[in-house]
Amino acid sequence: MMEVYLATGTFVAGALLTWFGMVFRGKYRYKALLKEAEKETDVMKKNNMLEVKEKYLHMKSDLEKQASARNAKIQSSEAKLKQRELIFNQRQEELQRKTTEAESVKESLNNQLALIEKKKQDLEKLHQQEIVYLETLSGFSAEEARERLTESLKDEAKTNAAAYINEIMEEAKMTANKEAKKIVVKSIQRVATETAIENSVTVFHIDSDEIKGRIIGREGRNIRTLEAATGIEIIVDDTPEAIILSGFDPVRREVARLALHQLVQDGRIHPARIEEIVGKVRKQVEDEIVETGKRTVIDMGVHGLHPELIRMIGKMKYRSSYGQNLLQHARETANLCAVMASELGLNPKKARRAGLLHDIGKVPDDEPELPHAILGMKLCEKFKEKPDICNAVGAHHDEAEMQTLLAPIVQVCDAISGARPGARREIVEAYIKRLNDLEQLAMNYPGVVKTYAIQAGRELRVIVGADKIDDRDTEHLSMEIAKKIQDEMTYPGQVKITVIRETRSVSFAK
Repeated sequence: MMEVYLATGTFVAGALLTWFGMVFRGKYRYKALLKEAEKETDVMKKNNMLEVKEKYLHMKSDLEKQASARNAKIQSSEAKLKQRELIFNQRQEELQRKTTEAESVKESLNNQLALIEKKKQDLEKLHQQEIVYLETLSGFSAEEARERLTESLKDEAKTNAAAYINEIMEEAKMTANKEAKKIVVKSIQRVATETAIENSVTVFHIDSDEIKGRIIGREGRNIRTLEAATGIEIIVDDTPEAIILSGFDPVRREVARLALHQLVQDGRIHPARIEEIVGKVRKQVEDEIVETGKRTVIDMGVHGLHPELIRMIGKMKYRSSYGQNLLQHARETANLCAVMASELGLNPKKARRAGLLHDIGKVPDDEPELPHAILGMKLCEKFKEKPDICNAVGAHHDEAEMQTLLAPIVQVCDAISGARPGARREIVEAYIKRLNDLEQLAMNYPGVVKTYAIQAGRELRVIVGADKIDDRDTEHLSMEIAKKIQDEMTYPGQVKITVIRETRSVSFAK
């Protein structure tokens, strides 16, 4: 037991000695670390002080540079101010010098004006003395001489004024219409169309005259059935190898022609067959009308039209106006409108659309008592066309007020298409009446001996009596006749008035 106690005490004593050794060694190390930390702190402090001093020196250098730059700017500004002050002083001195010179010049001018006024008074006295001397020599007073001079000058001025007015009018016409004529000519030159003239009759050719009897039928029943089914008068006469189809409606004539063609080829001609063929042909023609309308709007590049308007455009193929095919006229007008709109900087697509639709009022299914322009405008409004298109259609014959620039373009292009040579044929009576009215209008003026309308009414030649009108009055007469024709008559294009005055001397040798 004692051995155990001794061993335990020895172990405890050893542990205590070890612990005390560790404590002493830790205390020594702590002091060493503390000294080392103090040394490092001193070093860091010195380094920080050096960095602060370096930054201070850099900042001081930058501030000195900025201060020197500002001083340089201030010195430069002061130099500029001194220079401007010097220039200002120089200009002020120059202005004072010029003011002094102007005052001296003004004084000199005043002296010259006074001298001129004095000379003017002297000249007036001499003028009065000269007038008195001239009145004494001529035997006329100044007032009488002035009146005579005024009368002579009036006649001379009247002649010169008439010539000058004509010259100005010609120059104004050439200048004002130069661009317009250029545009119109360009439009006409860029549009080439075929001439298509239709009549109110269609000639149906047959191979032999034997077919005429079969077409007439027993007691004429075949021809009566055909006329009743088509609404066309069929004339079978002695004309060799031809049958005439007469009717005002080209669509009906086309139906009758195609029906006859199929009947003659088939050979079976009797009333039931006639009615069947006419029904089929009518359906074919209606389909052809729609197809023609679609093909036309595609060719013209016009999109979004109502199907009914497309059908009416196709129907134009079988209508004519003054011998001019209506569809061809519409296409021609549309192309002219597009070209002219492009020349004027407007929308060519809208112009082409308006030109294509401008005569749509001539082919309605029902024909009310309305002008075709107004009817066409109402149809366009009904089928939801834009207001500017509707107005251009309604105003192309001045039956509605023009509200957009499209309207005059359509009007002008319609006139170009209708007035070109070979486009239309006027009724002979109306043509002759217009020429007679033109000649009679000029005959109403005093001094006119004869009048001749030539070049299809494009020129009016007026022959006046040499003993009734002098050369100066002929110019006034031509202007007055032109103004009266312009105010009272309606005519395409323009009418040239030529007044001719001849002086004849006749003698007889015996």
